[in-house]
Amino acid sequence: MSASAEEVGRLRAFVGEGFEVYPRSVQVCGGVRLGLVRGPEGKLLFLSIAVPGFSGSPHRGGLLCPLTPENAQALVGLVPELRPRRLPPGPSFGFGDRIGLATPGHIRACAGARAFPVLAQQSVRENARTGRTLEDVLVHAIFGAFQEGYQGGFGADADHVKEVEDALHAADLGYTFFTCDPSDHAVAVERLPLAEVAKRFRSLPDADRLRREYLGREFILDKGALRFTEEDLARAAVKYSRAVAFAVEMYRALVARLPHGFDFELSVDETETPTTPLEHLFLALELRRHDVALASLAPRFPGAMEKAVDWRGDPVHFRRELRAHLAIARAFGPYRLSLHSGSDKFSLYPILAEEADGLWHVKTAGTSYLVALEVVARVAPPLFRRVVRLSLDRFPEDRKSYHLSADLRRLPVLEGRPDERLLELLAQNDARQVLHVAFGSVLKSPLGEELRRVLSEHEEEHYEALAQHLGRHLKLLEVKDDG
Repeated sequence: MSASAEEVGRLRAFVGEGFEVYPRSVQVCGGVRLGLVRGPEGKLLFLSIAVPGFSGSPHRGGLLCPLTPENAQALVGLVPELRPRRLPPGPSFGFGDRIGLATPGHIRACAGARAFPVLAQQSVRENARTGRTLEDVLVHAIFGAFQEGYQGGFGADADHVKEVEDALHAADLGYTFFTCDPSDHAVAVERLPLAEVAKRFRSLPDADRLRREYLGREFILDKGALRFTEEDLARAAVKYSRAVAFAVEMYRALVARLPHGFDFELSVDETETPTTPLEHLFLALELRRHDVALASLAPRFPGAMEKAVDWRGDPVHFRRELRAHLAIARAFGPYRLSLHSGSDKFSLYPILAEEADGLWHVKTAGTSYLVALEVVARVAPPLFRRVVRLSLDRFPEDRKSYHLSADLRRLPVLEGRPDERLLELLAQNDARQVLHVAFGSVLKSPLGEELRRVLSEHEEEHYEALAQHLGRHLKLLEVKDDG
């Protein structure tokens, strides 16, 4: 548990002059005083005495330890509340951190919130763009939670995993949540003529079983029933049979590696068209047949679910489809519905809160990067201008893996804009999308180190900006009170 003001003072005396102590981090565990400190070389973990498992430099009878993966694991052994754990019942919220500095702000955002936080969440694709690893993401979450003295529990999500080997590697690191992305195994049936879909369905090795189990029957839900026509079944089976097989393979590999359990999400949100209730039902039934226990499923919802901006679409249609998906999740789970690209979808949060009754998981990531750029725009305008220029240069290439509506012709003009009006770029949708998708190019360039340095120098402003912005998400989801 967190130490008293007296213990904080004692640790300050132990570590001596030249170091700033993070008071919330100070703890006493088994006679060892420890806390996070900041000196000329950055942040370090200080232990009042040397403890087996930790490596560092002797300092005033104690040990100054760099924030390495090895020391993170040793810290978890000393403070087990920092070990990632599985989702408890109820809603949950994912806080992606592309820079590696946001966890303290995320913790402040969820203070008092009735949603379980997933503090380590990054996709393999995002890590490839930033040069980070699954291990980096987890280590930054652990030390960020320690800095804030947070002991309320958090999850660790290996997000959008497309290879079984990556899932197993994450399991070995201590991840508790695995988002299986089978999009490479799904078939875009929407592009195929019906005759071709029917032909492919007939060639499936279990086509006869599927006909017996799905045709001519009703699947009863809490408010109605669903029925498959032969065309519905053919489309769902051709589209997702290989995806289901891949998900089953990943799940079974994880069961063998983590026999005490884990959280498993299936993500089918990265498809060309919205997931129909019948497609969702097919996935749920086929996974249940293989004893795959879902913690959540991420469908592709109707409307424009683009990065960095609010949702666009017909809210009446969204609510109707959401109710159907929730009925399936309750009947064949229960499991959460997961809202991917969940950043800044302010118009959807009240609908989700009203309809889902806590059976939801929301993922955010890019919005925290944009909050960081807001801070940079305020405190280091010349750096922000360079970030904008690099983002514009990289946009034609970086946008290729995203569905966006950004139009460079609508962007506010940067040149000649006074510093006090730079934040207007982050309030304009086209500019937000340009800045969002170029995060990897910026963070892998020399600008990335400059950006991290500026945020470290202004960390309290950074944390409070994150707390305000992500707190708004949680308030609209009705899991955090005003105040």
